Amino acid sequence: MRILFLFIFLFLPISAFAACEGRDLRADLTPELKAEIEQALVDTPFPEGNHWTATKGDTVLHLIGTLHSNDPRMDAVVERLTPALSQADAFFFEVTEDELTAFEKSLASDLSPVLITSGPTLIDMMPEEDWTALSAGLAERGIPSWMAAKMRPWFLSMMLGIPPCMMQDPNAKHGMDARLTDLAEEHGIPQYSLEEIDDLMAMFDSHPIEKQVQSLVRMAGAFEGSEDQLATMANAYIEEQHGQIIQLARLQGRDASGLSQEDFDEEWAGFEQQLLVGRNNNWMKHILDIQDQTAVIAVGAGHLGGEHGLLNQLQQAGYTLTRAPF
Repeated sequence: MRILFLFIFLFLPISAFAACEGRDLRADLTPELKAEIEQALVDTPFPEGNHWTATKGDTVLHLIGTLHSNDPRMDAVVERLTPALSQADAFFFEVTEDELTAFEKSLASDLSPVLITSGPTLIDMMPEEDWTALSAGLAERGIPSWMAAKMRPWFLSMMLGIPPCMMQDPNAKHGMDARLTDLAEEHGIPQYSLEEIDDLMAMFDSHPIEKQVQSLVRMAGAFEGSEDQLATMANAYIEEQHGQIIQLARLQGRDASGLSQEDFDEEWAGFEQQLLVGRNNNWMKHILDIQDQTAVIAVGAGHLGGEHGLLNQLQQAGYTLTRAPF
């Protein structure tokens, strides 16, 4: 699995496969939870839509919300998008496929970016019963406990977010980003990255390892139903309901964390600031430099909507936003 394919599951676990048999949990939501989600979206700018155009003068941006892993329903989506996107002058991804491949090769020879290279291992940093439960879940995903004990907690969180049924799927990482990469290559369109992999690594390592362990232990129970969660969010993605995806993830995280509402809200705000707001702001510096051309901006769907989302920031920068076919 590509490291960047795994990264997204920490923020937006929204993929499912035919080999997995998860069910859509939205039908089981209580009226109270449905109302809470709907209320949260009332004042959310651009809460839906996976294809928007932003225009300003001679600059046209196609913003495509993506899923970073495979879903066969994407084939029809790409077919519909091709006439418009094949005319673009450039494609911008979170990180291009070429850079992902180079990083994968470097990781094969040096695992230190995802390992605890000094000090106590995870076995020493959590209660025995918690470690036993985590080890069992990781074993289902092909990761032996002796290896997991030396891995960074944020990395294990993402591994646990992937259902075992997905781990052997050779097409798991062929998501919307990969499909759009194929489209760009087919038409000879240049591709660029909006961020550096080193910056992503630094971001995940910015929290003290003790806090990472605490979060890993708190959230371990949420991963037991990951097939259902992923199926639910994949369906919501195809329905272009990215705002709903985030709110559903928030409620699931709150219920699984065992934290008080106040403590959870504080943790969630920090989570959003790091993985959403900060990255969006950094990407906007590059996006606003795009002038007098047509470009595709293909990023995780969760980055489009909201007060700090790319769509709202572009509108505030004077772009005209129009929802387009997906």
